Amino acid sequence: MSTVDTAFAPVSFTGTAVKELLKLKDQQEISDDFGLRVGVEGGGCSGMSYLLGFDQKKDGDQEFIIDGIKIFMNKAHQMYLLGMQVDWQDGLNSRGFTFSNPNADSTCGCGTSFSV
Repeated sequence: MSTVDTAFAPVSFTGTAVKELLKLKDQQEISDDFGLRVGVEGGGCSGMSYLLGFDQKKDGDQEFIIDGIKIFMNKAHQMYLLGMQVDWQDGLNSRGFTFSNPNADSTCGCGTSFSV
């Protein structure tokens, strides 16, 4: 049974992040069977690292539609990511996805890991 929650999404994406994600999906010819996995894993300089990549749905995942993008997130990861915003930076000093997470007590210098 597949459930899609469009009323409540635990994370949000800026317009530039959505544009870059759609561009990547098109360039890499990723099928509609895949969604964007947003999550966390142990590791990184601050204790936990962010996961962001196209993947297939797994047991324990919730599915959300955010700005037209299918998002998969393990239910257990929501408490770490609730309210987080993902952005895309394309400047001279930095290029890539950035994470603004209100649940993080501290983050590393590169911004890809955090502690709670």
